[in-house]
Amino acid sequence: MDWLLAVLAIFNLVSMVTVFSPRAVPRRSAPWVLFGTALLATELAWIWLPLQVLLACIFINAGALDSGLGLVSLLVLLGTWPGLAWSIKQSTLAEATVEAALRAGLGENYRNSIPPAVRHLLRGNVSFRDWRQVQAKTPEGVEVIRNIPYGPTGVRQQLDIYRPSTIPAEGCPVLLQIHGGAWMIGDKGSQALPLMHHLASKGWICVAANYRLSPSVGFPTHLEDCKRALCWVREHGREYGMNTDFVAVTGGSAGGHLSALMGLTANRPEFQQDSPEVDTSVQACIPFYGIYDFLVRYDQHPNKQVYERFLTGKVLHESVKDNPALWDLASPVAQIHADAPPFMILHGALDSLAAVSEGRVFSQKLAEVSNNPVVYVEMPGAEHAWEIIHSLRTEHTIDGVHRFLEWVRANAADQSAS
Repeated sequence: MDWLLAVLAIFNLVSMVTVFSPRAVPRRSAPWVLFGTALLATELAWIWLPLQVLLACIFINAGALDSGLGLVSLLVLLGTWPGLAWSIKQSTLAEATVEAALRAGLGENYRNSIPPAVRHLLRGNVSFRDWRQVQAKTPEGVEVIRNIPYGPTGVRQQLDIYRPSTIPAEGCPVLLQIHGGAWMIGDKGSQALPLMHHLASKGWICVAANYRLSPSVGFPTHLEDCKRALCWVREHGREYGMNTDFVAVTGGSAGGHLSALMGLTANRPEFQQDSPEVDTSVQACIPFYGIYDFLVRYDQHPNKQVYERFLTGKVLHESVKDNPALWDLASPVAQIHADAPPFMILHGALDSLAAVSEGRVFSQKLAEVSNNPVVYVEMPGAEHAWEIIHSLRTEHTIDGVHRFLEWVRANAADQSAS
């Protein structure tokens, strides 16, 4: 049993790198190793710590301490458990972090702009019951319609709809969700489920779309497919109860990159050649932990060649040397303009796969130019993809996104009325 205790100790040492690493790792493989332990050491630390204690007790009772290896392994475990406790503590900062960012971006009294009829739908408190079940399950009062085609190429051009079972006559506002997966993997049914379930239970309709993946296709095909999904929403959404006058877009990782481009390239004819007459503007944009500058022009990453090697020939089918304009077009930071919609940009402070400086730089550059609010949330203790499972941090995150969306919707209505 001593070797099992040793394996547990070694794994926990890697986990502590996940918890405390500054995340400026220039190597190709190291970030993926860190991310492999990330959710256990961050979002699931409240489960992983007591489970480790239980496992250690079982191994000790089975004789793990009869050897020097077992004794050393136990000492290592005892030395790393405070790190997991610290990670749990960090998750309790989420509520204050999100609220401070919203006040900084929208104003101290932003909640007063949300109509009382909507304000009562905002969740006041997060309880353990809200996040004790890690796996997302469709809540009562929400129905899911799956695999609706928005294009002719099969499963990669299909979408799912999450909607309330009772839809008002005026229809429901819409959130379009774009999945991540390094532009090469991923599926519409596996990400942002806590957010979509919550919003659908509060009167929103969420649309999760697939898109064609690299290396079979190269940019901008991914973006063109996302535009096709948005065109489908605008052309057919009312048949499903959507109020297509208000459509917001969100996504994480590669989906964060694509959703940011969706917000910044509205009605660009080169991206919607099949439907040039359809409005592809969005009323709000909420990218999570995205890559916003493929050319790394602001030193967001310590080794820009990592980006070039990863993207060339897979995500972009032309090298930066052969077609720098394509790489610039694929970079949301290069598409910033004054008429960008309101943005809420979220990034984990401990992101292993997309450097937190990506979110910092993009939000700063956008705020310098945009006439609309820019909210930047840098989440303490959070890893890449933290909000794909239920956790305390996730629940406060989705509550903040809900408040942001309702604020934007209320202010859009006020501007229309005036």
